[in-house]
This record gives sequence, C-alpha cells and structure tokens, in this order.
Amino acid sequence: MSVSLRAEVSMATSALGAVLLDERTGKYWQLNRSGKQVLETLLAGGTLPDVVAAVTSVYRADPDTVAADAEDLVAHLLSSGLITR
Repeated sequence: MSVSLRAEVSMATSALGAVLLDERTGKYWQLNRSGKQVLETLLAGGTLPDVVAAVTSVYRADPDTVAADAEDLVAHLLSSGLITR
C-alpha cells in the first residue's frame, strides 16, 4: 500500500505528530503520533503489515484495530486529496 504526498502537500513533523498543509486550499491537517507513524511508514514504501508492526512495537494496540485504523486514515487522506497511491 505504497502512497505519496501530492506535489501541493507539505508535511512538518514534531514530537506530537505531523501537520499536512494542502497548498491548493490552505487547509491544515493534523496527525497524532500514531497517524504520523502510519503515514511515514507508507511513504517509505511500507505495507499494511509493516504499519501494524511499527505501531504495535511502540503502542499497546490490537493489531486488527491498527490495521483498520490505518486503512481508514489512508482512505480519508486519499478522499481529501492529500496523498495518492
């Protein structure tokens, strides 16, 4: 499930997560730490199992819930026009 940021989207990261700026609309999108980890893993070419492994290595979370939440995040970022597959 490799993704990339659209050319008009920039990302700034911090210890609290990440902020995405859609330069076409001027809207900002905030991701928490786990959302940032999901997106960074996918941007690096990771797969859904890679995301689950990365998140569950840091947080106590059910792997099935992590997978579902990651898929929801990707769907939301795709529908918002922030990323492409």
